[in-house]
Amino acid sequence: MIGFSRWLAGLVAAAGLVVSLGSCGRREDPPKAVAVAEDGRMELKLMTFNLRYENSGDSGRRAWRERVMQVVRVVMDERPDVLGVQEGLHGQVADLRASLPGYGFYGVGRDDGKRRGEYAALFFRKDRFEVDGEQCGTLWLSATPELAGSATWGNELPRVATWVRLVDRSNGRGLTVFNTHWDHRHQGSREKAAGLLRERIAALGDGPVVVMGDFNATGRNPALGRLTDGGALVETFQALRPDEADRTTLHFWKGSRSGRLKVDHILVSAGAEVVEAAIRDGDVPLVSDHFPVTARVIFPK
Repeated sequence: MIGFSRWLAGLVAAAGLVVSLGSCGRREDPPKAVAVAEDGRMELKLMTFNLRYENSGDSGRRAWRERVMQVVRVVMDERPDVLGVQEGLHGQVADLRASLPGYGFYGVGRDDGKRRGEYAALFFRKDRFEVDGEQCGTLWLSATPELAGSATWGNELPRVATWVRLVDRSNGRGLTVFNTHWDHRHQGSREKAAGLLRERIAALGDGPVVVMGDFNATGRNPALGRLTDGGALVETFQALRPDEADRTTLHFWKGSRSGRLKVDHILVSAGAEVVEAAIRDGDVPLVSDHFPVTARVIFPK
């Protein structure tokens, strides 16, 4: 019996939607009217979500075909302005792309820069944002960041960061968003990935920046510290809930946030006001082996 995601991905492809998964510069629908923010502030709901890749070892309620609609419901319930997902294979992101028509999308498979391998993909509200020209791309976290599939820092698997520069239709302000998935075994790879991201962020100059994803590193890891040291970026959950002990996001299908295994993070540039920060842990049945993480932030004028 054909898998649900492969069936739906085929249906989506037939409708001409999947072919644009790697394109960021083309407007697909006419923009809708949005309220103008006269004070120049930019308030955003952000969400990062490790989907758990589709594999034959996940059966019953853990199988993607059983989880996909619940994943969609979680996203629709949270209504993020920008969503970063990790681990999704091509069929999975095609499922979400078809089920979330109000969102624009950018992402590629990490193995070949096209459709092979896991995605670290970005979704963004089309009624709120448009992409700033062709300002998007994928960085392979290696010594050759523009070479698709490259892995040179001790990690056995390619690791990536996807980025898009968005323009807020309500006030014309720009926002650069990175979504990344760091290596789960090699600390040196994580630290070099942090260095590469910090270099690329510094090259942007001034302007709001968001870095989100599955870092495979807790807040105490020196690799994450390379992004937050000196106040360059602020980890939203830590900023708002520094004393909260139970903050696990990688729960290995146990459904408990007890402990400090928080590897999923949302970081924002210094000066942003963190209004809300949360770990969504109440969904039954479980939607992934990670809890989604959300934040609401305000970038002042």
